[in-house]
Amino acid sequence: MSSNTANSSTARGRRPLSAWKATIAVAMSNYIEAGAIIALATSLSLWQEAFGFDDAVVGVVAALSANAFGAAIGAAIGGPLCDRLGRKFIYTYDLIVFMIGALAVTFSPNLTVLLIGVILMGIAVGAGVPASWTYIAEEAPNEHRAAHVGTAQLAWSIGPAIGFLLAVVVGPLGLLGSRLIFFHLFVIAAVTWWVRRGLPESRRWKTEREAAIAAGNRPSFFSGIIGLLREPKNWGALAFLIGVYGLWNTVAGQAGIFQPRVYDAAGLHDPMQQNLLQVLVWSLTAAGTYFGFMRYGDRVRRKWLYFGGAALGIVAWAVLIYAPPGLFSLLFFAVTWGISAGIGAQAFYGLWTAELFATRYRASAQGMLFMLARVMVGLLSVVFPTLLTSLGLGGLGVIILGLLVAALLIGTIWAPRTEGKSLEEIEHERYGGHVPTIAEESGASPAAR
Repeated sequence: MSSNTANSSTARGRRPLSAWKATIAVAMSNYIEAGAIIALATSLSLWQEAFGFDDAVVGVVAALSANAFGAAIGAAIGGPLCDRLGRKFIYTYDLIVFMIGALAVTFSPNLTVLLIGVILMGIAVGAGVPASWTYIAEEAPNEHRAAHVGTAQLAWSIGPAIGFLLAVVVGPLGLLGSRLIFFHLFVIAAVTWWVRRGLPESRRWKTEREAAIAAGNRPSFFSGIIGLLREPKNWGALAFLIGVYGLWNTVAGQAGIFQPRVYDAAGLHDPMQQNLLQVLVWSLTAAGTYFGFMRYGDRVRRKWLYFGGAALGIVAWAVLIYAPPGLFSLLFFAVTWGISAGIGAQAFYGLWTAELFATRYRASAQGMLFMLARVMVGLLSVVFPTLLTSLGLGGLGVIILGLLVAALLIGTIWAPRTEGKSLEEIEHERYGGHVPTIAEESGASPAAR
């Protein structure tokens, strides 16, 4: 290890409290963003009844939300901007867009305003998630990187748990109750935005940026994407992470937005009971994240931790889909899927994406991958309500289980060994000690620089 790397590691080791403060402040956006998905999931039927649209429009609303295409648009913009202007630029302004969208949904008088609000919230989520995961990983101590990245997943889990619980509490108010849930997201986003204003920029990004400027290179909006795609070593990492996260998230995305309808197809028809079951799912996801991923992600061989979570998820869906409907299958699904999601693909995706790409295009990689994952969710979301009605849960089971099995195999077979290493060490190993500069990528010789 170089002296600079050692000094950097030592510096990070001396400031655990400030590192955790920054982690928690940035991770709070994950609570808000996941809460937005659940707020829409618990209210879709109410909006449908109030504004009089059919199942096809339900699919369109879901597909344009923070769960799918809305987030994909935000990620496509936010990832490159995060590498161009800094991590702080995104997490300073993304919540402003989110708050505008939340207010639009809260007071929406018709389908058009509802769609505008849903899309704005989705764009903010897509921009914010790559920035938050990138920032947290870059600022985390090397020996506790999984624990810090897991904090974002923990916040992502707590958001839905509280969201579904609120849906139970305000259920008697009907659509007004759902509007109040969206308004609560606005309030929390405003407080989080205020707190995050004082956070510093990522030191790794600042160092990279200063070196580029000193060399006469000023990255453009597309520099991160161009650099990412021009390096062949990145292609395998991109394919690996699409396999791990994209395939898993195509299933999890339908569960996030359409799970009440899935429960209805499985024989549980009472909305309050559906929401309470989801409170259990997400509470166990939070527990699995804290006691599983955050506790052991820096200590054990990660491929086996990933395998355990992925295998639990497959068993959970197999029982829900094919076991006789009833209390046992529903509770078994809630427990196993909840724990699985806590130590599953999303937490590993946030960690591995930060580790497998160089600093100068790390956020662009996050943005591209998150965009592709949300597009995959959106494509299925457009037709999921219709397919669920026409094929039934059993008919969709082949697709769901096939995606989950593929994600398990890809993540287990090709899991990287990055535990305990600094981002600089991983970068040195992957790129042979040299990441091409902007000038080199554009064809200029070292002498020309």
